[in-house]
Amino acid sequence: MEKRDDVVAYLNRTLEIDNISDYCPNGLQVAGREQIKHIVSGVTASARFLEQAIAAGADAVLVHHGYFWKGESPVLTGMKLERIRLLINADISLLAYHLPLDVHPQLGNNAQLARLFGFNVEGRVAAGGTDGLLFHGSLDTPLGNDEFVEHIATRVGREVTAVGRSNQAIKRVAWCSGGAQGFVSAAAALGVDAFISGEISEQTTHEARENGVLYIAAGHHATERHGVQALGEKLSEELQLTHQFIDVDNPA
Repeated sequence: MEKRDDVVAYLNRTLEIDNISDYCPNGLQVAGREQIKHIVSGVTASARFLEQAIAAGADAVLVHHGYFWKGESPVLTGMKLERIRLLINADISLLAYHLPLDVHPQLGNNAQLARLFGFNVEGRVAAGGTDGLLFHGSLDTPLGNDEFVEHIATRVGREVTAVGRSNQAIKRVAWCSGGAQGFVSAAAALGVDAFISGEISEQTTHEARENGVLYIAAGHHATERHGVQALGEKLSEELQLTHQFIDVDNPA
């Protein structure tokens, strides 16, 4: 069992949250009981996730998508109120880490995607105003366009959307989890054959085609499942607590 504030301090240091500007507060968003024995991680602090975490005996929940986003209404009504009511009634803490969990070079979403897809990480560059957010690297064995799409779909366990096409076998790749489809041109400038993210917008197709790269939208949720799991496992290894990941399916 660990003190809540010690767990928060450990996470804040590990993810270096003071060095990253974000669209939401990172760290402790809702304070629950002062002692943590069991922590449950998930992608998003939805009501369904919270209900399952409560049933699993969580003392705290650790997520990538928490609350209090820049520009949202500050009042506690409707859906947000009901979510926070669940946390307060169960005396559970909400710990949320957004961009710091994308960029971390070992535990982050993009680092974990490299492991999932079998990519060699060769560098990280700034994107969207955040240093180290866009990862790039290579495959040991080049794959044809269709083979590469199938490889990504198999690894994330869902159908993916692929647009554009590389004129050569896929060897060099770039990737960024979640809603990073706006980085197609930045990825192409790195000289890659393919770029992978979570979502696709209308203009994404044209950018991929005109930049001569294969773009794969592998799912926002699907590309952000792994960082929070790695972080939770690290906690259980380093501190005196147990960790459990709960995946609430999301087709987006």
